[in-house]
This record gives sequence, C-alpha cells and structure tokens, in this order.
Amino acid sequence: MCAGFAQQQPPAYPPMPAGVRLEPNIAYDRYPETKLDVFIPEGAASGKRPGVLVVHGGGWTGGTKEGQWDNYVRRYLEKGFVVANVEYRLAKAATAPAAVEDSLKAAEWFRRNASKYGVDPKRIAVTGGSAGGHLSLMVGMATKSAKAGKPARIAAVVNFYGITDVGDQLGGPNMRQYAVTWVPESADRMLLAKRVSPMTYVRRGVPPVLTIHGDADQTVPYEHGVQLTKALVQAGATAEMISVPGGRHGFPKEKMDELYPQIFTFLERQGVIRKQ
Repeated sequence: MCAGFAQQQPPAYPPMPAGVRLEPNIAYDRYPETKLDVFIPEGAASGKRPGVLVVHGGGWTGGTKEGQWDNYVRRYLEKGFVVANVEYRLAKAATAPAAVEDSLKAAEWFRRNASKYGVDPKRIAVTGGSAGGHLSLMVGMATKSAKAGKPARIAAVVNFYGITDVGDQLGGPNMRQYAVTWVPESADRMLLAKRVSPMTYVRRGVPPVLTIHGDADQTVPYEHGVQLTKALVQAGATAEMISVPGGRHGFPKEKMDELYPQIFTFLERQGVIRKQ
C-alpha cells in the first residue's frame, strides 16, 4: 500500500460517551454523499427533546461531518439535544446550489423523523461554521425563490462566521478560491450567487439568528456577520451578534467554552431550550 493511500483513512468519531446512541450514515436523499448521523441522548427526558441540525464547513469544497464532534455535536448532546450531523455534496460532486439543496433536504428529513427520535419538531435549531454557517443561514432563511427545494421550518439559527454574501467572495479584495470553485464561471453566475446568499432573504419573520464572528477573521470578513445582523434587525427580525475581539477564522476550545453558555442562553430566550 502506498504511503499516500495509507494516509487517506476515513475520519471517525471518538468512542461514544456513556448514555449516547449513534445511528450513523442514514440516507436523507438519493446521492452517495447525502447521509447524516443521528446522536440520541438516552437518559430520561421530561417530554420531547430539542433538536439541532449540524452542517459542517470547509468552503463547500472540503470538510466532513465527523470533524464536527468537539465544537458542535458534543456540546449539544451534553445539553440534552438530539443531534443530526449532516454530510452533503461538495463542489467536486456538484457545484452551487447543490449544498443548499442538500441542507434543506436534511432539515426536511429531520423534521419528518422528529417523533421517531423524541424530538419536538417546533424546537429544531440549525448550526455550523464558515460554509456550514452559510448553509445553516440558508436553511433558516431561504424562500421558494432560492429554487433550492422546500423551505425549512426551523426554530433558530446559530451561525459561526458564515458567508452571508457569496458574490462578495467571487471577485475583488475578498475573493476566495473556494467560492470561485463552488460558483464557477457561467452566464448567470452573479444571479446564482445572489440566490445562494443569505443577505437576499433578509425579512421580518425569519427564525431568530445568532451570529458569532471574530473581528480579525482572515477568511470570511467580519463585515459579513455585521451586515447581516444589522439588516435583520432593521427588517424587524430577531437577530443578535457576538463579536470576538481578535478572533480569527475558527476559535480555540477555550473560546468555545466561553461562547456556548451565551449560545444556550440565546436558545433559551427563543424557546428552543426550555428552562428547567
């Protein structure tokens, strides 16, 4: 076996903690990539549990659901959530808007199967970082005009430094190769970029959105988070932002430890988490 092949081991989760059941690689659509993992806390619960859809980042060109364990999956499990951790088609399999279509399908699947997993379908949130933040925002905000599938019904969005204006990353000073790869050259390229941008769907009545963004983010400009939050508030929607001074693209464990109590307080205010 050559060394290069030997290094391409499939990613894996750590051993499951006691009291957590994992149902891996459930197909939510017809493509090989469209699979998700469901994590179920097995302890006693007073009534139905909240749920969260986790969507991984990686610039729509990389990343895996298995890489979301520590920063996302584990945190929500410890809070008593049932977690659906989503894989979707990356750009090498299908360019935009495929990842949005898949994320919406996953949200639809989770809601449809909520009772099977003891989840309250009215208390399902969605979260992710970077491209996963973008996809989470699209799950929460996209309308039929996105032409990406059936709009989801989501209780709240927790967006870690997601791209909010895809066109901004296709050219100019904020151009990024991952965006160019995901939305390749075509006659209607900027129209497509607008269709897959959360900024396009700002309106009153979208689910509550919490954005967390570092003001020194070198990949997705801090202004993406600022502008989305400002526009949502001006439209009459519920939107909050946690700015991380000096925060770059991705936060260390210590910072995530600080952030999660604030995230869970936000989700309590939105009724996703019920106060004990």
